[in-house]
Amino acid sequence: MDGQFIRELRLKYIQNPPEGMTAALVRNMTDGDLLDMHYFLTEDDDLDDDPEEGFYIF
Repeated sequence: MDGQFIRELRLKYIQNPPEGMTAALVRNMTDGDLLDMHYFLTEDDDLDDDPEEGFYIF
């Protein structure tokens, strides 16, 4: 993984920590934990293109 990307992610989450976390917790996370957290916080972002939300049966 690109070290620059990880540094930018860490800075982003230190400046604006996710709910329930502090900047100190983010600062002390391992790179792997930081990437996992970022993945789970953004995993549904690609699904936001769907104009209607809800439960669908196909």
